[in-house]
Amino acid sequence: MRGSLAAAALVPIGGALASCASSGTGTSTGGGAATTAAGAANNPFGVASGSSVDAVIFNGGYGYDYVTFAADLMQKNQSGVTVKVTPSTQIAQQLQPRFVGGNPPDLVDNSGAGSIGFNTILDQLSTLDDVFAANNLEGTKIESTLYDGVREPGTYNGQFLAINYVLTLYGVWYSQSLFAENSWTPPKTWDEAKDLGAKAKAKGKYLFVWGKEAATYYQTLAVDSAIKEGGTDVRLAFENLDPKCWSQPQIQAVFAAMGECVKNGYFVPGGAGTQFTAAQAQWSNDQQALLYPSGSWIENEMKKATKDGFKMTGVPEMVLSSSPKLPYESLRSASGEPFIVPKAGKNVAGGKELLRVMLSKDAATNFTKTKLAPTIVKGLVPADGFGSTALQSQAKMLDAAGKNVFDYKFVTRYGTNKDMLVVWNAFLSGQTDVAGLTSGLQQITDKVANDSSIQKEKVTK
Repeated sequence: MRGSLAAAALVPIGGALASCASSGTGTSTGGGAATTAAGAANNPFGVASGSSVDAVIFNGGYGYDYVTFAADLMQKNQSGVTVKVTPSTQIAQQLQPRFVGGNPPDLVDNSGAGSIGFNTILDQLSTLDDVFAANNLEGTKIESTLYDGVREPGTYNGQFLAINYVLTLYGVWYSQSLFAENSWTPPKTWDEAKDLGAKAKAKGKYLFVWGKEAATYYQTLAVDSAIKEGGTDVRLAFENLDPKCWSQPQIQAVFAAMGECVKNGYFVPGGAGTQFTAAQAQWSNDQQALLYPSGSWIENEMKKATKDGFKMTGVPEMVLSSSPKLPYESLRSASGEPFIVPKAGKNVAGGKELLRVMLSKDAATNFTKTKLAPTIVKGLVPADGFGSTALQSQAKMLDAAGKNVFDYKFVTRYGTNKDMLVVWNAFLSGQTDVAGLTSGLQQITDKVANDSSIQKEKVTK
């Protein structure tokens, strides 16, 4: 489970902490951090020999061993440096006390349903422009090796504060082999999805499945479908916490279609009481359900619970009509897995150095090969997708989308996923209707919008 929605795809702490910011120039950092004179080609941030680095990594769909891989490279490259990589499934719960106490880790992967809301820690984070300006281990300026647009998801109020490591796209996933066996076609519209639900039911199967911690994957699907139908204006209403954003006709039409699927029994029952990976296995291993909306981490997350010959494949999310503002092929795609370097960390230079290593060729290639998902480092995915049909389909979706790519951050920016999960689990269980879903989500949105203590960000494009 990635954390944006989750991502989302994807949560707050209190006041500013007293600390000294690291500029990567060799000055001391928060907590008396160990640094030496910076600027050497192999040590641009001045990591002190013999120092230690504390990294806490979200242990979700991508695991955390890819950071351990980079840590091993860093320890070989930096004399006497030790790197401790600690996995976590509840970033906010485990790290908020450390932020408040002034002793946060040196590097954090702020992901998962329990991630920390960025709007509450912006003044506690180091800027990361110097990481992109540094050379990788191969001696090439990092920024020149990356896909376009990878700064934007980690830029808040004009400051670059998070490096989103993975190039994530959102789609609907299915078994190519199961569909071929039954002569089924992945739906492009919600009407086609409902027709497929009826065919699935006739075969003793379901259209969709969900688990309690991932119920908001259906929110991502709904919002993305609505944006594709209505375009930029729909997206901006959500981003700017409009008091009627959940009543926009496009999102209401998607909610109505989902409500029909719930009413007609097209969802595997009991999802609100089922752990999310167990629910996903009902799709990937048991093939009880035909479709699953998720980000591109899904193949790696379920690789130990996927039926042999499943041929996991992704397609764009459904549209409502034959003439949406954005074409069916359009995608929500952005870099994900946001890595942050707290100012008050004891070794800010070490946190940045670990990021530098992660963005080098060997570490980025290791991630793509083992996690079957691309990083923001371009040119590392072979044509055969390392044998992965899911990775191959991602490349095809991105090619077909072209410039028709969008993203939004209103859930991760304001940390509302936890509250939204409650509403979505009730809706998908049939305990509340479209009106209840709408009012519940709007109440959560309005609470943030009307709280003067929460810093807002106006989105204009």
